[in-house]
Amino acid sequence: MKVKVCGMRDPENIREVLALGVDLVGFIFYNKSKRFVGKTELSEWISANENLFGETKKVGVFVNAELDYILNVVHDYKLDYVQLHGDESPGYCRELKLLWSVSTLRKARLIKAFPITPDFNFQDTNAYADSCPLFIFDTGGHTEKGGTGAKWDWSKLNEYNGLVPFLLSGGIGPEDAEQIKALDHVQMLGVDLNSGFEESPGLKNPTLLRYFLKTVKYT
Repeated sequence: MKVKVCGMRDPENIREVLALGVDLVGFIFYNKSKRFVGKTELSEWISANENLFGETKKVGVFVNAELDYILNVVHDYKLDYVQLHGDESPGYCRELKLLWSVSTLRKARLIKAFPITPDFNFQDTNAYADSCPLFIFDTGGHTEKGGTGAKWDWSKLNEYNGLVPFLLSGGIGPEDAEQIKALDHVQMLGVDLNSGFEESPGLKNPTLLRYFLKTVKYT
């Protein structure tokens, strides 16, 4: 099971989380988020410590951002994935993918996040399948984008029969490890963790993460 830890921004904390063997780390480039990466010093640190990441992929999280901004951040922060966490349309995703096909800048793969509510129709994800090789299913019904600490009804995953793999997100904490390990969906690639493992916004607790990883990933 793949594990993504999102909302990172402190270099020493990033170093601690990378040492645990997570698969993806996420950086939020949305200025209304409490975990916003607002300082260029982090991009300089990443460039100077690229060897620390090894096989761990870097994900940038954006919300209804200008395409040029995304392209520049991907280059500056050496991102592997771009996670679109707003109201981005299928056409927006295709345009971004097309821009990368002709750009000489660093390229990234797309992840589209969907806010899941009781009436969400998973058929709406089909229009994104040709441009986004990975989805995230997160808690819907909140104005705050990401890191709300709220869960959604995971039994609704039974309604998803698409071909694109997904990460489960939304209010996941250490206490959910056994339940997540027991989830059985052919397209569930892993989980996306954030506020449930924090000491404060943007600062993750390595001890809690270590316990969770041991349960869902290594046993």
